Amino acid sequence: MYDPNNNVQRSSYANLMHSDPNLSIGPGDDETYSARTSSFSVMGASFYDDNPRISTDGCSPMMMSPWNQVTPFANNKTPWPHPLPPVEDALPQNSLIGSLVREEGHIYSLATRGDLLYTGSDSKNIRVWKNLKEFSGFKSASGLVKAIVISGEKIFTGHQDGKIRVWKISPKNTSVHKRSGSLPTLKDIFKCSIKPSNYIEVKKHRSALWIKHSDAISCLSMDQDQGILYSASWDRTFKVWRTSDSKCLESIPAHEDAVNSVVATTGGMVFTGSADGTVKVWRREIQGKGTKHFFMQTLLKQECAVTALAVDEKGSLVYCGSSDGLVNFWEREKNLAHGGVLRGHKLAVLCLAAKGSLVFSGSADKNICIWRRDGTVHTCLSVLSGHTGPVKCLAVEEDKEKKEPGWTVYSGSLDKSVKVWSVTDQPPHNMGMGMMMQHQ
Repeated sequence: MYDPNNNVQRSSYANLMHSDPNLSIGPGDDETYSARTSSFSVMGASFYDDNPRISTDGCSPMMMSPWNQVTPFANNKTPWPHPLPPVEDALPQNSLIGSLVREEGHIYSLATRGDLLYTGSDSKNIRVWKNLKEFSGFKSASGLVKAIVISGEKIFTGHQDGKIRVWKISPKNTSVHKRSGSLPTLKDIFKCSIKPSNYIEVKKHRSALWIKHSDAISCLSMDQDQGILYSASWDRTFKVWRTSDSKCLESIPAHEDAVNSVVATTGGMVFTGSADGTVKVWRREIQGKGTKHFFMQTLLKQECAVTALAVDEKGSLVYCGSSDGLVNFWEREKNLAHGGVLRGHKLAVLCLAAKGSLVFSGSADKNICIWRRDGTVHTCLSVLSGHTGPVKCLAVEEDKEKKEPGWTVYSGSLDKSVKVWSVTDQPPHNMGMGMMMQHQ
């Protein structure tokens, strides 16, 4: 069913609270997050501010923690997509292509593989989409789908129940996905459980095997070159897995509170961000058949939670989103010196992505800021507006059909929708040369 106003019905979020360690709902937030009409016409260009945001803008966003909720929805009857009708004219530079809406749960994770989009929600379903239409899907036995990572023919999903599930794509039929196991494997759990020394204290009067996460998986990150998977968890650790044999190589007690994000990048460097307000840097060394991670430094220490991390494709810049609405960044070529702050959101930054010369930040304020990077100078090109709930996850793929550099951006939201955007790295035409740039 096509909705010309692109509105998405939302539930009363204030009644759906969940004890996420870095997310909370305060008095009056339900009114703040009241539903609003999309700023898009049928194929209109995205909304952008008359005063573009820059990293040195002096106005500080409101200091407010993000919010979240986990509620199961079991309505699997309505098939998704709501594509916008085709038009003959070319799309505006930054425009909405279509919306995928299915009343089965909030969208928590996204991943792309070629022309396929994978979506994870609190319905426990992983849906696969192609050309804005449902292509296939598979379902886990339990656990909200918090993270999805794809490596070759394998798909790794991280869940609220602390498990990492592994799926394989059938070589004969790419629409078929079969469960091939979980991390850690049952064999490794049995072998590890024999030795008392393999048990660690995870809570007062409670112990668990070190190879298992004892709380929700918050993030997954893949080092494709080394075949190593990283998992971050609310249990305050991140774990290191060798994907060839599903072995847990290492468990690092990284933070004093939930680890919300982990990112592996070039040169064996790993970054973690936590609800304790810190961003830490780790160095990986290969030792025999295993690995050893060494703490290097703390990039950031603040009162508010770190909610998202991203690294640009060259691995030269590290971005950190926080619950105060700010995005900090550091320059690896300058020994991880602090490069500046991007001020574009009024509420918490919940997700980040970096592709080409662009950086994307999704927020609890329901918007997505598009930043263009020129060296280390960042300018906000536009703000994508249309979701009626917090933007929880982002995925970006190069649009190879465009003559100029262009991207297809997928945004998943707690309004239960995924929106698909067409984006370029050029400023909107009507912004002219008056756009402000970052001051060094």
